[in-house]
Amino acid sequence: MTPLWTAAALRAATGGSLAAEPAISGISIDSRSVAPGDLFVALRDARDGHDFVADALARGAACAMVDRAPPGVAPDAALLRVADTLAGLTALGAAGRARFAGKLAAVTGSVGKTGTKEMLRLLLAAIGPTHAAMASYNNHWGVPLTLARMPAEAGFAVIEIGMNNPGEIAPLAALARPQVAAVTAIGEAHIGHMGGLGAIAAEKGSIVTGLVAGGIAVLPRDSAFFGQLAAQARAAGVVRIIGFGRDPAAEIRLLEAVTGPEGTRASLAVQGRQVAIAMPALGLHHAENACCALAVVAALGEDAARAAPALAGYAPGAGRGAPREIAVGGGTALLIDESYNAAPPAMRAALASLALRPGARRIAVLGDMRELGGFAMALHRDLAAEADSAADRVFCCGPEMAHLYAALPPGKRGAHAPDSAALAPIVQAALRPGDVILVKGALGSRMAVVVRALTEQDHRGAA
Repeated sequence: MTPLWTAAALRAATGGSLAAEPAISGISIDSRSVAPGDLFVALRDARDGHDFVADALARGAACAMVDRAPPGVAPDAALLRVADTLAGLTALGAAGRARFAGKLAAVTGSVGKTGTKEMLRLLLAAIGPTHAAMASYNNHWGVPLTLARMPAEAGFAVIEIGMNNPGEIAPLAALARPQVAAVTAIGEAHIGHMGGLGAIAAEKGSIVTGLVAGGIAVLPRDSAFFGQLAAQARAAGVVRIIGFGRDPAAEIRLLEAVTGPEGTRASLAVQGRQVAIAMPALGLHHAENACCALAVVAALGEDAARAAPALAGYAPGAGRGAPREIAVGGGTALLIDESYNAAPPAMRAALASLALRPGARRIAVLGDMRELGGFAMALHRDLAAEADSAADRVFCCGPEMAHLYAALPPGKRGAHAPDSAALAPIVQAALRPGDVILVKGALGSRMAVVVRALTEQDHRGAA
């Protein structure tokens, strides 16, 4: 089997020193997930990865990238020594991109990035070998890690690019150097750091600055910011822009979409043909993401209509809407786990999907949306109409969700708690068999605490 990286290639890519000659089959930044043959990269975040090098090597790592002497490691251990491990990983990602001869697409947007990336994984895999991150690796370490893990022989690659602050997308796009750059949608995510929707659109639109010569921009034709995004692409020298959406002017057009408990069906006009798709995922936003994904496939010069049936294999992942049955009071209930993240557009989409779920009661368990700055009070409070329409009872936690809770009709209020740990037992005690429970909030709201509480015990619900 051809190694992902040879020792010589590691030295050449990073400029580091390595006395051993390991053959690298994978790359890990978490010692707990190391597989035999991996290169372990000792990054610094909340904890210093150098403290886990010994554990990674004991678990079978073939080599570790370090910028200082790690504790408890033998003098003859296989260590790739670099000046800075994050810079070393970035250099390795750049080398991975440089040797890649396939077609690469990059995706950003306020919502829908990960779903669109997963749809592209399915669509492109129906055409040829495809590489994409298994998780939402879209930041300053996630993008280079995805590129460094990219097999040179893959036919396609999909890179997800995100941001929290101004100026973060363009450098990552320059590292990825896509042939196609897509923006899924513009919404209020991170608006507290950006100052307004126009600034968010400008930052998302900066993905086009990383396009290779002759690259194509895929933009949301239904967005109020389409004109701004298109002007930004033209200013960057992009000649071809493909619009997608319901707008009659869209080149890849969503003609009709229906959604219900069995999933989502849609009809689209794609490259001169009408294409029908069906996905076991509830919510009209999935049809919108599919429209973007098919536009990317077409922009890559592939037969999107022929690949479209692969979307039948798409389903939301863990923490992003995956449904599961849980035990409640001698019966069962349906848990919709959306605990990974929450921006206002995604929260509205999740509530709309909850409204379509049949059940004895529909329960919304909501944590704070983060990084909204001075817009936070209004954006939380303004969810009241959607929450009232979608749910029979609403449980909230966090200081910002208190504004939503106060805006609800008294009959819809379940409880409010300061944090997810305090809310979890209250929700447990309130559940009944037949309930459908949506759990959603920003990652920092730790709504996964509620999900674990509901899935790890048999809940004896209140009457």
